[in-house]
Amino acid sequence: MSTSRSVVLCWLLTAVFAFMPFGVAAAQPVAELPFAIQSKAALLMDYETGTVLYEKNAHETLPMASITKIMTLLLAMEAIEDGRLKLDDPVHVSEYAASMGGSTVFLAPGETFPVSTILESVIVASANDGSVALAEKIYGSHELFVQKMNERAQQLGMKNTHFVNCTGLPAQNHYTTAYDVALMSRELLKHPLFFKWSTIWLDYMRDGKTMLVNTNKLVRFYQGCDGIKTGYTEQAGHCISATAKRGNLRLIAVILGAPTSQIRFSEASKLLDFGFANYESVLVIKKGQIVHNEIPVTGGRVSRIMGLAADNLSMLVSKGASKEFTKEVQISSPLRAPIKQGQKVGVLVVKQDGQEIGRVDVVASDSVEVAGVFDYFRKIFNNWLKRQADGEK
Repeated sequence: MSTSRSVVLCWLLTAVFAFMPFGVAAAQPVAELPFAIQSKAALLMDYETGTVLYEKNAHETLPMASITKIMTLLLAMEAIEDGRLKLDDPVHVSEYAASMGGSTVFLAPGETFPVSTILESVIVASANDGSVALAEKIYGSHELFVQKMNERAQQLGMKNTHFVNCTGLPAQNHYTTAYDVALMSRELLKHPLFFKWSTIWLDYMRDGKTMLVNTNKLVRFYQGCDGIKTGYTEQAGHCISATAKRGNLRLIAVILGAPTSQIRFSEASKLLDFGFANYESVLVIKKGQIVHNEIPVTGGRVSRIMGLAADNLSMLVSKGASKEFTKEVQISSPLRAPIKQGQKVGVLVVKQDGQEIGRVDVVASDSVEVAGVFDYFRKIFNNWLKRQADGEK
C-alpha cells in the first residue's frame, strides 16, 4: 500500500472513531439475523448508548408517513420543558388544522382544547389535525414549525431527513432514513412526559364522544413496549418506531416500508426479541455517585471537595461477555477557587481489557469560595492546634 493511501486510510479510521458515542461497549452489530426482514429498511438500536445492533438499508432515504410526528412531539416536549408551553394552555383550532385529512380526531374550526388533550390525540390516535393545531400553537404557523423541525433534525445529526409538514401526509421532498428515525426517537424518549400518553391503549375526548385508540398494537401486546409511533401511507408503506424496556435495557426498533401492517409489527417484535435475548445493559456509574473522595483545591475556603459522576454511564454487553471494568479518574489540575457546585472538574474513564469504552464527566460536589485573610489565619491556627495535639500524644 502506498504512503498516500496509508495516510488517507488512517485519517478515515480516525474520523470514524472520533464520532463514536461514548458508552459503547464491546457489543457489535450483527451482519445477519436468524430471520428475514421483508421491509425496505430496518434498524435496532440500544437507547442508552446509541449502539446500532442491526441495520438494513439504514441510510436509504424513504417516505416516513406519521413517523414524522416523532419530531412534532419532540418539539412540543421541549417547548413544555422550556416553559414556552403549558399542558393547560388553550389550543384554538384553525381552519387549516381542521382541514387535514387522513388520521384525525375531527377537530372543527374554532374548537378549543387544552394542550394535554391535543398531545394525547397525536400520541395515541396519530391525529393530523391535532399535529397542525399543536404546531400553530407553539410557533404561530405551520410553516415556521416545519422550519424548526428541520433545524432540530440537523442538530441531532439527522443528515438524510427533510420535513415538509408536521403530519407525514404525502408530500414531495419529505423523507427520512431508519437511522435518522432512531436518532429522533432516542431524543424523544429522554422526556418522561411522553410516557404519560404513549402507553394508553384506549381513551376518549369530548366527554366520551370521540374514541382514541392507540395505533401501536405493540403497546398492548408486546411485553415492555411503551411507545413510540406508527405510520402508513400508500407511498411510505407501513412504518413503526417501537421501543420497549426490560430490566435496564431499552431498545428502539425502526421499520420503514413494510408491505403490510402485520409484517410491520411482527418484524419490529422480532428485532426487539433478538435484542433482549442477546444483549444486556450494565449500569457502571450512577449519576451523583462519589467517584473521588478528596480532590485538592487551592486558594479556597476549603481545601478539598468530592468528585461526583455527572450522569449515568451504562455499558451494552453481549450476554455471557465479561462485565469486568476498570475505572480511572482524571482530575483537571490544579483546581483553584472559585469553584461552582456541579462544575466539571475532570472525567471518569471506563476501560475493558485496556481499551476505553466509555467516559463520564466528574463534577464538583460543592461550591468553593476564594479564601480571605481571615480564612488563612484560621487555617494557620487550626494547623497549630493540630500540631499541639499531636505533640501531647
